[in-house]
Amino acid sequence: MSPQTQQLVLWLIPGAPLVAAIVIALFGPRVLRQRSHWPCWLALAASTVCAVILLADVVPATFGEHGAAASVVAAGYPWLDIGQMQVRIDLRADAMSALMLSMVTSVSFLVSIFSAGYMHGDRGYARFFAAFSLFVFSMASLVLSGNYLQLFIFWELVGLCSYLLIGFWFQRPSAAAAAKKAFVVNRIGDMGFILGIFLIWTTFGSLDFSSVLFDPDRLRQAGAAEPGRITIICFLLLLGAMGKSAQVPLHVWLPDAMEGPTPVSALIHAATMVTAGVYLVARSTPLFALSPDAQMFVSGIGATTALLAALIALTQMDLKRVLAYSTVSQLAYMFMALGVGAAGVELATDGATAGMFHLFTHGFFKALLFLAAGSVMHSMGDVIDMRRFGGLRKALPVTHWTFLCGAAALAGVPLLSGFWSKDEILAVLHEAGEHERVGGFFTAIYWVATATAFLTAFYTFRAYFMTFWGAERFPPEAGHHPHDAPPAMAWPLRILAVAALGVGAAASAGHWFATYMAHTPAMAHEGEHVFHLDLMVVSGLVAFAGIALAWLMYVGRPGLAASISRRASFLYDLSFKKFFLDELFLSILVLPLWAAAKLCYLIDLYIIDRLVDVVGSVPRLLSRAPRLLHTGLVSNYVLMMWVGLLACLGYVLGMMG
Repeated sequence: MSPQTQQLVLWLIPGAPLVAAIVIALFGPRVLRQRSHWPCWLALAASTVCAVILLADVVPATFGEHGAAASVVAAGYPWLDIGQMQVRIDLRADAMSALMLSMVTSVSFLVSIFSAGYMHGDRGYARFFAAFSLFVFSMASLVLSGNYLQLFIFWELVGLCSYLLIGFWFQRPSAAAAAKKAFVVNRIGDMGFILGIFLIWTTFGSLDFSSVLFDPDRLRQAGAAEPGRITIICFLLLLGAMGKSAQVPLHVWLPDAMEGPTPVSALIHAATMVTAGVYLVARSTPLFALSPDAQMFVSGIGATTALLAALIALTQMDLKRVLAYSTVSQLAYMFMALGVGAAGVELATDGATAGMFHLFTHGFFKALLFLAAGSVMHSMGDVIDMRRFGGLRKALPVTHWTFLCGAAALAGVPLLSGFWSKDEILAVLHEAGEHERVGGFFTAIYWVATATAFLTAFYTFRAYFMTFWGAERFPPEAGHHPHDAPPAMAWPLRILAVAALGVGAAASAGHWFATYMAHTPAMAHEGEHVFHLDLMVVSGLVAFAGIALAWLMYVGRPGLAASISRRASFLYDLSFKKFFLDELFLSILVLPLWAAAKLCYLIDLYIIDRLVDVVGSVPRLLSRAPRLLHTGLVSNYVLMMWVGLLACLGYVLGMMG
């Protein structure tokens, strides 16, 4: 491909959704109306095709040369030129971003097709697809950013789009509150991110990836000269990633984000928003490799979040909320892998590759699960509480089989997508556990990951059995004859089901994914892939054990789950009420800040405002004296003239004497 064609392809990937967003915003409400999906479809189809072309072209004939870095840059324009700070708006793609874009655009395209059926007849139909297109533009631009400041701009735009879509049905108080919660919690992480960018500038004198991440000599010098500052930078970048990717304690916004339309949930959980944090840490791998302490913290946060979210998902009754906590847990899996570089610099690349591989496969089966949940919700009259329906496999056959494919992939059933990517994470954690200095730490992380895999299989198939097995039950809102997904919703489910079944195996064949990722600048790794048959057997047995226990408790002996919950009521309530983390946030953070804000309001109202009023009253009081002299009587004016004349004469005589 010629350089001109490469640049055109790069600009089309984010440019097409941006044009669609503008067109729909201008012409959707009055002209396109219920056809507002067409510009979005065409734009995302073009972006998907361009992303696939980029995937095939960004690592050209050198693909066989392991470790040969390749990248494509589309020159833009100088944006900031202040003293020594020079920031350009360019688009930059390499192996990591090409893989990410192929998943983001293809999943977003399928979700947009599903959305046309799901959102049909909604009053905000055009507004939905305008925001949807803008969301994809923001995420694609984030992935294609060539420097930290440009990445931060689109990082914030992604947050804005999530606010608009989570609160899409803003007439509902719960949706408006969820949108505000997501926006505010993410600001905490974003503060850390922007401070990290400031420190990167003061340390490296540049914000470009080529200068900060892809110059090994410069990185070594900075790490040797100021190791403490590098560690602080990594912690600040991680704080930003924890907000976007919903890691403890900044995870509380993501489950509430279910208040938006279900296609929005699929988009946020699979292709955009939450994947940005993982991408940031993976992209910054050369920087994190200089700070073992920061990397251990990354894995520690991941392990804590993975286990906590999985335990909460065990008892949730809202189908979408189960999947939301599953997303939190699976993102934490990726963070566990991203931190293994603490056990050796050479493992940093393996960890980033494993984390990105799970991000890649997770995008397909998690989008499938959310869209299938949306199909259930669509058929059940917007009811999503699993206690109010059951036995839907006959009434919703397409939804049933596609949900089963996604559930099996998420649970890590052998040979499906989730199995391959989870195996890579378990393998790098196991390898890190053999390190002399931090081996004990990563051995513990490995067993947490294994326990989480068991819980994942259990809660995923708990949701599956509660929804599709047992006696057939429909809520009154569903009517007498619930219908399966219409074609516009069914075909995306079928395509994503095929991807959930096979994309992991295809990417694992010949270790293709890792070989491709090795062409990312500064992430070349000469190590050979080791086939961990023992770990794969353990992983498969753990998945089947979780599925078998779910079958026993919800199909084989349906009363067993209720009996256990009664006997362990304290533990059940702890999980069902999300370990009271929302209440903890409310008492420790929200209420004190609310009290401080109320105090500031009262000080402003009764002290500062009163002082301003007093200062403003002084000229008014001084203006009253001259006003008393203006009576309108000529005699008074003559008197004042004589008084003034006598005063002047007295002053002159006094000076002469």
